[in-house]
Amino acid sequence: MALRGVLFQLLALLLFVAMDTSIKAMTAGFAPAQVIWARFLFSFLAVALFFRLWMGRLPWRSRAPGLQALRSLILLGCSLLFATALSRIPLADATAVGFASPLLTIALAALVLRERVGPRRWLGVGIGFLGVMVALRPPFLTGFVPDWGYLLPLGTAFGFAWYQILTRRLAALDDARVTILHTGLAGTLGASLLMPLVFVPPTPGQWLFLAGIGLLGAVGHGLLVLAYARAPASLLAPLTYSQLIWATLAGVLVFGENPDGWTLLG
Repeated sequence: MALRGVLFQLLALLLFVAMDTSIKAMTAGFAPAQVIWARFLFSFLAVALFFRLWMGRLPWRSRAPGLQALRSLILLGCSLLFATALSRIPLADATAVGFASPLLTIALAALVLRERVGPRRWLGVGIGFLGVMVALRPPFLTGFVPDWGYLLPLGTAFGFAWYQILTRRLAALDDARVTILHTGLAGTLGASLLMPLVFVPPTPGQWLFLAGIGLLGAVGHGLLVLAYARAPASLLAPLTYSQLIWATLAGVLVFGENPDGWTLLG
């Protein structure tokens, strides 16, 4: 059971990198909020259609609707922060700084979920924290004051840690299909409130690209829910670091962003 959770987590992370790469590309022509709105909208439509065809109905009923809404809105906030960061800083840098999330997830798993976290995992937390601090290019080490966009992934990391903890808690209360459906619905409704401020009509080709982002998000977060239903949060969280490999490759191949020494060292 735990091995399946690990495999689902690794595949979800690969899809997240593909989604982040696409989001960064689209922020060149659209406000980050509009890209995230489309990501949630098309994700929700894809999930709703899949469940309708598969089950003949939509699994709305939740034992904890308030917790579902809170989890989904946290994800929306994380997505908005990270998309804004991607519009300002390299993909690999944003991903590296965002890796404070697994550290916080492990700590919260121990404090909130009462999961047992051994000394080796705490050691990994400490090493990971140092890596994040280096990737932030602290001025007292580098003499360089980084763009404020480097702070946004830290906010994403804090929120995403709580998102993963709530995912694990909801796995004991609701079917994974209910959680997946609620994620898209709440995110779409929340992001729609921002559209009168930022919406720019996309071309047909851009609509297709935005729909692809939503599909990547739907499948990725579906796999994430399945992973946390099968394995402890403290086991899955460290696997998030594999995402940096794919993010670095995507940054180099798609955007020509060669990571500097501080990113690689972190």
